[in-house]
Amino acid sequence: MLNEVGAKVAAWFHKSIDSFKLYEQRVLIILSVVVGVGGGFGAVIFRWLIGAFHTLFFDYGTLLFSQITSHPKILIPLIPAAGGLLVAPITYRLAKEARGHGVPEVMLAVALRGGIIRPLIALAKSIASSVCIGSGGSAGREGPIVQIGSALGSTVGQMFKMSGERVKILVGCGAAAGISATFNAPIAGVLFALEIILGDFTIYAFSPVILSSVVATIISRAFLGNYPAFLVPHYDLVSVWEMPMYMGLGLLAGFFSVLFIKTLYKFEDIFEAWRINDLLKPLLGGLMLGIIGVFYPQLFGVGYEAIGAALHEQMVIWLLILLVFLKIIATSLTLGSGGSGGIFAPSLFMGAMLGGFFGNLVHLAFPQITATPGAYALVGMSALVAGTTHAPITAMLIIFEMTGDYRIILPLMLASVISTLLSNRLHRESIYTLKLSRRGITLKAGKDRTLLEGISVQEVMSTTWQALPQDMPLSKLLQFVEQSRENMFPVLNRRGELEGILTLQDIRSVMTKRMLENLVIVEDIMSINAPTITPDENLGSALSKFEVRDYDGLPVVDKHNPKKLLGILKKSDIISFYKKRLLEQEVLKGT
Repeated sequence: MLNEVGAKVAAWFHKSIDSFKLYEQRVLIILSVVVGVGGGFGAVIFRWLIGAFHTLFFDYGTLLFSQITSHPKILIPLIPAAGGLLVAPITYRLAKEARGHGVPEVMLAVALRGGIIRPLIALAKSIASSVCIGSGGSAGREGPIVQIGSALGSTVGQMFKMSGERVKILVGCGAAAGISATFNAPIAGVLFALEIILGDFTIYAFSPVILSSVVATIISRAFLGNYPAFLVPHYDLVSVWEMPMYMGLGLLAGFFSVLFIKTLYKFEDIFEAWRINDLLKPLLGGLMLGIIGVFYPQLFGVGYEAIGAALHEQMVIWLLILLVFLKIIATSLTLGSGGSGGIFAPSLFMGAMLGGFFGNLVHLAFPQITATPGAYALVGMSALVAGTTHAPITAMLIIFEMTGDYRIILPLMLASVISTLLSNRLHRESIYTLKLSRRGITLKAGKDRTLLEGISVQEVMSTTWQALPQDMPLSKLLQFVEQSRENMFPVLNRRGELEGILTLQDIRSVMTKRMLENLVIVEDIMSINAPTITPDENLGSALSKFEVRDYDGLPVVDKHNPKKLLGILKKSDIISFYKKRLLEQEVLKGT
């Protein structure tokens, strides 16, 4: 009788838990739609603000200058300088998170703060970035709108007292909504949030992020229209002999990506070390940008008109390569001095100019087997974005969605991957993660590697395990695995020494072949070259070994005797311990 009552209570309890989880998931889905609506309207309002400030600064500003002097062009540098003066109190006093391109701050919030972002950031970033870009600052729209959307997602999650994991997902929803609405690129928005912000491709995160992206895109199209950001001629791959040319463009883009990353942060260091009042730094940065912009006005703002000119082959070859170097300097002056804006549009700009320059050269040399320079400008955009962000999937998709041209996708994919590989080889950090690593925070897949590197394997490893003898026949092995909850088993010889490991993947190839039950033993199917780890190594090193081979656990062995098994380190235990340490840090900060 008691057993029946206990079973009913247990069944009711599990049903209640399942119902609660279902309820939580429904709430998350509803909130993701709310965040999508907020992100969509946020993007529309943000673009309107940029346009309004551009009209105020340039249209009314030049009108005022024409009444002061007969040569109003010489006063143009005062416009970005004035914008810098207005931005400075926001980025240096009110909300320091609004300074720069913004995405690293969102990544940091997801990795270390449970997705918590101050609600003030959305307002501060909107005003600072719209003033900066509207007054001619050489920056893009994507960084600000990602931070704005993410702040909205975080605020919604906090209002409804969601758990840390769900707040993070809502932050990703806000980022996806912002990118999707700004660039009319819903697929790229989803990939950006998953690949860069969350580092999580599970279905649990995937569904809400997609919903937010779709809703934001619908709102954006309703107000801004449904058309690609760039209208480009149709380009084709003229010959297979072009592929080496595109590979060369990928290498060139990878090199310039690293140059851009290093220059941007070098300028940041220079302005940081400059012993003047912080509030004057954006003014001086804007003034220097304005002086260059008098001669090359293509550098002002997001630069989409210049990109369009490169795609339609309306620029001379010497100007194309010159604008690559000048854009690096212009963007570094804007963001390094304390301005606010993104790096995505500048990367597109530089990629288009670099690709157009390279395309002119190869088309002059091989006119019969190469496409026109505009095709190379298009591929260069993706390659340089991929190299700076280390996110080739997002780069490829966003170019496809921004242009609506799929026919040149093969060289675009090739150049983007080569650019990413070279950039990663020359400089391990992307333009986003470098800002954090300079603070001592190394993120990998949304987690702080620095924190993991401070924890030894010995602190986390399990000293109990289920081992298999290497001579166990398949028939007994299958019975053993059915009764176990583990996915990985160390294999020991008769002396108790480690010989290898066995995973469910190893068993899967023979589990249906009953005729082999008495012929196959564990030794025949185990992995003998599996990675191992020692107790004195850190979890950052362990995470790298998990990435090489996708195991659920690693054998922990003696440093001086790799055959001596001391324990098992599970990937799930690393994640749990990491979350525990993060919570401890937050508690210490609050005390």
